Amino acid sequence: MMPDHTIYSGMAALSICESLLLALNDHNLLPESEIVGVLRDAAATHEMATGSDAEREMHQAVASKINHILSGGNSVRRP
Repeated sequence: MMPDHTIYSGMAALSICESLLLALNDHNLLPESEIVGVLRDAAATHEMATGSDAEREMHQAVASKINHILSGGNSVRRP
């Protein structure tokens, strides 16, 4: 797989997931506290991941991105 394809796929997946989480909250199907819990669980999974140095570095970068979303540094809306 080409690196650009991987990057674009990841960006698309992130956008789709964010939109789904926002829609779940907007339609009162999932409260914000649950959405935050989902994101925290995802970050924790990556923070605790093991593997080679490269794999751990990748997981830490993913956890950092999720934590950035949690801190309000992305498009997730908060009232």
